[in-house]
Amino acid sequence: MSKTICLRNGTVFTGIAIVPHTSVIIEDNKIADVISNDKLKKMNLPKDTTMIYVNGAYIAPGFIDTHIHGIHGYDTSEASVDSILEMSKALVNYGVTGFCPTLYPQDEKTFIQCIEAIRDAMGKEEGAKIYGMNLEGPFISREKHGALDPKFMKPVDMESMEAYYKASGGNITIMTVAPELEGMHELALYCAKHGIVMAAGHSNATYEDMMEGVKSGILHSTHFFNAMRRLHHRDPGVVGAIMIYPNIACEIIADGYHIHPAIVKLLQRVKPIHKIVLVTDSLRPTGQMTGKLTANHEEVFLRDGLFVRKEDETIAGSALTMITGVRNLVEDMNIPLEDALRMASCNPATVISKQIETGYIMPGREADIVVFDENYDIKLTMVHGEIKKMME
Repeated sequence: MSKTICLRNGTVFTGIAIVPHTSVIIEDNKIADVISNDKLKKMNLPKDTTMIYVNGAYIAPGFIDTHIHGIHGYDTSEASVDSILEMSKALVNYGVTGFCPTLYPQDEKTFIQCIEAIRDAMGKEEGAKIYGMNLEGPFISREKHGALDPKFMKPVDMESMEAYYKASGGNITIMTVAPELEGMHELALYCAKHGIVMAAGHSNATYEDMMEGVKSGILHSTHFFNAMRRLHHRDPGVVGAIMIYPNIACEIIADGYHIHPAIVKLLQRVKPIHKIVLVTDSLRPTGQMTGKLTANHEEVFLRDGLFVRKEDETIAGSALTMITGVRNLVEDMNIPLEDALRMASCNPATVISKQIETGYIMPGREADIVVFDENYDIKLTMVHGEIKKMME
């Protein structure tokens, strides 16, 4: 039997524009119509339609976090199906309807086990959908290791790559690579053949190295500016190349710490808005309210919105959520709301080639929806037409 839900009287971001006094009708898990309130009054909806009055709140495509390591005390490094599924359940609290669980380099045996755990979790989600996995390495630069352990980074090894892909069941969606590494061209051809998005990151690439990577199909970049060779007037480096060429997409961690708000404004000037992708890169204790906080197998504490290692007080990583990232972009960085929402939904959907299915509030798309108010409080999260979170 057909199931109809009407989100009534919202301010709808379709993925193209923000339209007030608008309602969204969902039938059989898909968006059936986006219609003005005046026209809705003239419609004859089924008598058993579930009517949800949102009272002018924002209705937007669900957020897609393509780079996330953990949340609510769970993470991807445990090689645990249950841990991945708990991440899925936690993410809907922040408006996330889809994500790519992200793995950092570990010893080979554990890395494979973690890949297998994500694979085995797919299709069992009770919250946000898993859109394949994101491998942040291991074919990255030890010179630009950032918070990752350099001892697990290694040269390009096609035998290992084949093992990762086999363990994933064909579900590697994104892979961070350092374009300067020898053997990168062969790896790029392999990724192109298997539909894997290559992202430049943790890289000491020169401008020429990056241009060779672009020729091979590296058209995305991981947490832009962070763990990358800096811009120099005699060598634009990997950062310069990404800024110069408009078709290279870039992730940003919009917490105000990983990149300065002024850099976001600069990016807005030099990059097409549809090529900027909001990610959290969040770690295990994100949103965890009690207990000992650990990340990357080390004790950490939260300071100024970042996780800091207790041992030496160096930055361990991000505590960002997607809804907070949207708020930061708008409130602290003067980004228009529609652009912030593009970065959180439409743009990541395009990077992982899901834009025909999701990322927009348009008829025929999956009903992956977030509703939030003017204070950026999540009121409702819907995944594939099913309400996963709803506040009174």
